Amino acid sequence: MPVRTTIVLSTLLLGPVLAWAQTAPDAARSRELVRMVRQDCGSCHGMHLTGGLGPALTREAMAERPLDSLVAVIVHGRPGTPMPPWQTMLSEPEARWIALQLQQGFPEETHTP
Repeated sequence: MPVRTTIVLSTLLLGPVLAWAQTAPDAARSRELVRMVRQDCGSCHGMHLTGGLGPALTREAMAERPLDSLVAVIVHGRPGTPMPPWQTMLSEPEARWIALQLQQGFPEETHTP
């Protein structure tokens, strides 16, 4: 494969990954987001995210869901249901980070001194 084609393909494939890396939350914000999901989302989805008023948010439940769909639900909520929009509290990249974490198995809350 010619070098130019390789560079173009690499750019097309890695571009979204690099853009995501630049918008991923830093360590402090990641801890805040984990706490928010565990506390705020957990009030409806269960403290272990295994379900309650809202459906389970476990890795098994989220793994096959389209990422963009999960992000849209987090950002815009689900009209006519108790699921509120979180767009005033989260940026879209933060919602995407949360959705990715849900698909991978959401981290436990860490406590810092």
